[in-house]
Amino acid sequence: MDPVQGISFDNTENAFAYKSDKSLRKANFLFSSMGIGPLVKLGTRLTPWAIRAGLPVRGIIRDTIFEQFVGGETLPETASVARKLGEYNVKVILDYGVEGGDYGEEGLDHACDEFIRVIDYAATQPNIPFMSIKMTGIARFGLLEKLDAAATAKSGFEGRVHTEVLSAAEQAEWERVVARLKRICSEAAAKNIGVLVDAEETWIQDPVDALTMQMMELYNKETAIVFNTVQLYRHDRLQFLKDSYQEAERKGFILGVKLVRGAYMEKERRRAEEMKYPSPIQPNKEATDRDYNQGVAFAIDHIERISLIVASHNEYSNLQATRLLQERNLSLSHPHIHFSQLYGMSDNITFNLAKAGCAVSKYLPFGPIGDVIPYLMRRAQENSSVSGQTGRELGLIRKELKRRKG
Repeated sequence: MDPVQGISFDNTENAFAYKSDKSLRKANFLFSSMGIGPLVKLGTRLTPWAIRAGLPVRGIIRDTIFEQFVGGETLPETASVARKLGEYNVKVILDYGVEGGDYGEEGLDHACDEFIRVIDYAATQPNIPFMSIKMTGIARFGLLEKLDAAATAKSGFEGRVHTEVLSAAEQAEWERVVARLKRICSEAAAKNIGVLVDAEETWIQDPVDALTMQMMELYNKETAIVFNTVQLYRHDRLQFLKDSYQEAERKGFILGVKLVRGAYMEKERRRAEEMKYPSPIQPNKEATDRDYNQGVAFAIDHIERISLIVASHNEYSNLQATRLLQERNLSLSHPHIHFSQLYGMSDNITFNLAKAGCAVSKYLPFGPIGDVIPYLMRRAQENSSVSGQTGRELGLIRKELKRRKG
């Protein structure tokens, strides 16, 4: 694809302007280490165990992988990172690093309170327009699984949760889940902070989709507050995006949508094989890329009704989005389009988009080291393929280090 006017993802001076020589050298060391497959395998096994065993490894983790990919252990700690990014017109999506687990009702209520605390904090900051939540932070996994099985037994896009399969106690439990999400979305609407609902595994996704659509109907009348996440590595999601748009048209609300490629591929394929049902995952990367780019084009074609977040580390997809905006004479900072990459990765995309005038954010997790370890282990595994992300990151970092020496 030809370069879009004014945007080059090879410009390392823009990409790393916010990093000192020291932090750039640290990043170089970290990504070099993540290029060593056996080391990553060993590290991702030993690190969670070492934390649980209380071994003195927190300092090492904090100074390396944590510093690269996480905003801090507490909300105030994220402020300096957000401020630094803001100097380069890069905004922040705050993510409280709670992962799905069996917390009991008390734990689910606590996570809900934390999400609301994040919203209230974001509203006091100049460049934090969004925060993200996981439904498994406020709903029991098994309950979502039961509801999903009931939805799967039906057919077509219904946008509703089939609660008739629940016992009286489970009905009451579900009502508490809905109340938690309403509390979060209502606070977000009052403070004008976007809520991005993360995608989950396919076998619990249907009730998450249906409930998120209900929240959009309530809170997305004038502006997009609630966003669903659509994983295009699923072969049914491009159609789901189109069906969601039809629903938004019919009911008169703005469809908030964050497009991602996806996060659970190996787990999904393994489960489908073990349980002998057709895999929900695309047959290959080309199919995923095709659907992703078609999803971006569809959303931009319907930009009056769809508020889109292009959440991608793929250079082609980001350039394609900017090109489509330019072809349609739409501003790169159109209020219904936003770009996002993970903090610590793809700075060449983020900072060059920001320089060109796009609205762009870093997805910034925060939380105690013990809580964000699962997130960090995923980042390490993701980056362990030298041919892919790590190779690209390292090449850009080394290019910038060389430029600075010169």
